[in-house]
Amino acid sequence: MMLACTPFTVVSYFFMWYLPPFVSGRAAWYLTFYCLFQALTTLFQVPYSALTMFLSTDQKERDSATAYRMTMEVLGTLIGAALQGQIVASAHFSHHCTVNPPVNTTDTWHDTPSFPDPSDPLSHQAKVYMIAAGVIGGVYLLGIVILFLGVKEKDDPYALNSDRAIPFCKGLGLTMKHGPYVKLTASFLLISTAVQLEQSNFVLFCTHAADLRNHFQYLVVTILVSAAVSIPFWQKFLQRFGKKCAACGISWMIPFAVMLVTIPNLILAYLVAFVSGLSIAASLLLPWSMLPDVVDNFRLQNPHGKGHETIFYSSYVFFTKMSAGIGLGISAAGLEFTGYKPGMCRQSNDVILTLKILIGVVPAILILVGLFILLFYPITEESRKETKLALEVLRRSHQSTENLDDHKEDTSV
Repeated sequence: MMLACTPFTVVSYFFMWYLPPFVSGRAAWYLTFYCLFQALTTLFQVPYSALTMFLSTDQKERDSATAYRMTMEVLGTLIGAALQGQIVASAHFSHHCTVNPPVNTTDTWHDTPSFPDPSDPLSHQAKVYMIAAGVIGGVYLLGIVILFLGVKEKDDPYALNSDRAIPFCKGLGLTMKHGPYVKLTASFLLISTAVQLEQSNFVLFCTHAADLRNHFQYLVVTILVSAAVSIPFWQKFLQRFGKKCAACGISWMIPFAVMLVTIPNLILAYLVAFVSGLSIAASLLLPWSMLPDVVDNFRLQNPHGKGHETIFYSSYVFFTKMSAGIGLGISAAGLEFTGYKPGMCRQSNDVILTLKILIGVVPAILILVGLFILLFYPITEESRKETKLALEVLRRSHQSTENLDDHKEDTSV
């Protein structure tokens, strides 16, 4: 499935950055290919993330594989942003905001357009964006080739040959009734929404509220580098102190973000970017590291079903997409309501206040509520060990049953 959807994903990504020759239907064009791209990436992400369950039955090995995967995803984001940024840099003009305009103007700031709008599909701006899309598409193809040739999945070691796959609707109903999964999903739905709000509004806050528009590229790089470097640290931390304890690291960004909102400062902005990277790394690693434990717990309670891993991972991918949509929706609605105008040097005080709320108050509330729900997450380190031992017994009993069945078949022959 991953291999089959990749060419279509690359094509849809390329056409997202292609400037069609017509003007009236461009909104429908970009909406169509954006939705198609999101659907195809979801089609790829579900089996890709569920693949963790079929690499090993050992919990430590799966946690290690998850940590490697998340590290490479963050590094891939950093490399992709750097590649695209370098390629399209020549298509952008510098944006100058001049203080003290002529006396006959009413605004205290003079705005010059910051977003060129090329109407010619063969313009320089259009060409460099297509080149960048082609390069990113090539990197995507390279990644799927490495995955296809280098990763070997294993059959479900806990399922008998006679076991039948759980129907999707029935499996989804059982999934939504599984207590550990419901608590994990509810917790990280709120936390992911908070992280999305922080990420999507941090650049706008630095540009308009903190007057750090010349530094926001470096602040974004600081966040990504901090997140990539800190994932191995969080992996060691959760192995030593437990996953629920490591979740406290997600809250580290709260006091620093509040400080930045109240005292905008360049040094503090870089400190917030670094700490936010640490918290984002924890929020990325922990749910994907805890989800296999939930699947194992479900397996122990439903020993004669198979195929439920994909249901767990597909529904969780759905909730991560939902959290991203909720975060972007809250941001867009709040900024639209207060009169945000893209490309303007100076925004209204209402917009600045909204940005402060969106990166300070709202994420703090969502993270704290999410961590409070996580307190009731029932899977502890002790229960994980008990589940591991019980599944080992289950696996050996299934192997014995299959060997006995094979022996009976040979005897009958």
